[in-house]
Amino acid sequence: MQAIVKEKRAPGLKVVTVPKPSPGPGEVLIAVRHAGVCGTDVHIADWDAWAEGRIKPPLVVGHEFAGEIVAAGDDVSELRPGQLVTAEGHIVCGHCLQCRTGNSHICKNTRIIGVDRDGAFAEYIAMPATNVLPLDGVPTTVGAIMDPIGNAFHAVLTAEIQGSSVFVVGCGPIGCFAVGIARAAGAAKVIASDVNVKRLALARSMGAHVTINATTDDVVRTVLAETGGEGADVVCEMSGVASALHQAFAAVRLGGRVQLLGIPKGEVPVDFAREIIFKGITVHGVIGRKMYETWHQMRRYLSAGLFDPRPVITHQFPLAKIDEALAAIRAGDAGKIILEIA
Repeated sequence: MQAIVKEKRAPGLKVVTVPKPSPGPGEVLIAVRHAGVCGTDVHIADWDAWAEGRIKPPLVVGHEFAGEIVAAGDDVSELRPGQLVTAEGHIVCGHCLQCRTGNSHICKNTRIIGVDRDGAFAEYIAMPATNVLPLDGVPTTVGAIMDPIGNAFHAVLTAEIQGSSVFVVGCGPIGCFAVGIARAAGAAKVIASDVNVKRLALARSMGAHVTINATTDDVVRTVLAETGGEGADVVCEMSGVASALHQAFAAVRLGGRVQLLGIPKGEVPVDFAREIIFKGITVHGVIGRKMYETWHQMRRYLSAGLFDPRPVITHQFPLAKIDEALAAIRAGDAGKIILEIA
């Protein structure tokens, strides 16, 4: 089969022919129809410090996908060939303290497809049946990006949103999804900031009431003005940029909540007394998706038409044009990018 592979410990990805996998016991074989390209894939292609310390080539990359089940291994009864599905890409142990207390999204033994084992930028992928979720009418173009959409659902819906003012810091694809989810969940006002005018336009298309260009506007002053001088009830920090993190703490109201999903490149100094303690705020770190609460939440929102992520999808490329897809991300011209595989 054709697949996008990290062949060696150096920059670049390559489309090559690799063996087609077979489903083992408890697994299903999925013919991939669409796959989402993520910033993680850019890190792997560029062979940055994180990739160099984590990735062990050769490896089929890609961790966001949807497709059709074509075969099932032994001991699989709840899924059948012909079903359109997506999957949670974090494969967990099921035995650690976190897994056994309902927190498997932070399992200490997590292995991620496309990072720690072969992934989804391929014509076929074998997945544990426990990780696979039927799409139930959701198209595979949307199913392919339920992984990052789930990150946004986790970031937004672990806060109290209905009737609240919500400030989304950073309008990359996950930030734009967060805007739409906050609107769907009943936020009274959604404010979004970024430095990229194209991303701010995407945020408006997802329902942001107010957008702030952080290169030209006073972000904190604008948020205070839009919230009667109080600050936002909930801030979702999606960028990981140091200056934006400080804006998030400054823009949240006294007693408010800051949801941290963006990952800084290095250490960020924090004035704990002034930014957190004296404000009495709650800070919540967000990673991945709750397994499988988040998945059921977003499938309900998608199936009911409460949330439509498609305005954020700006590009679609065939598998062979992965370099063009990565270039669009690096240029800052893209929202979410989809690979068409079958």
